[in-house]
Amino acid sequence: MDFVMKQALGGATKDMGKMLGGEEEKDPDAQKKEEERQEALRQQEDERKAKHARMEAEREKVRQVIRDKKKEEKEAEEKAAMEQACEGSLTRPKKAIPAGCGAEDDEEEESILDTVLKFLPGPLQDMFKK
Repeated sequence: MDFVMKQALGGATKDMGKMLGGEEEKDPDAQKKEEERQEALRQQEDERKAKHARMEAEREKVRQVIRDKKKEEKEAEEKAAMEQACEGSLTRPKKAIPAGCGAEDDEEEESILDTVLKFLPGPLQDMFKK
């Protein structure tokens, strides 16, 4: 068919032959150029993947810091809740000084003394009242 095309074109240029479907001239460096182009594309893809991996690693570090902070906050809240639960009874407020350790109301002491005096014999009652 090449022969027929060349005959049909007669004195036409090579470009005209290409336009009409003839064979293209082969570039001797075409294969080398294509390999270089493919290598450049592979290199760009590798660089893109490496950049993506670095960015993902940085994001994971940030996520880990956030998880650590949340864990610390949760532990602190649990510790505070445990301390608060251990402070005293759930039905009555905890007193600063427990009963019987001094710093009690004087009224209570008087009433206790009066109660004891009631059970003492008369002469002893007189001694304590003085």
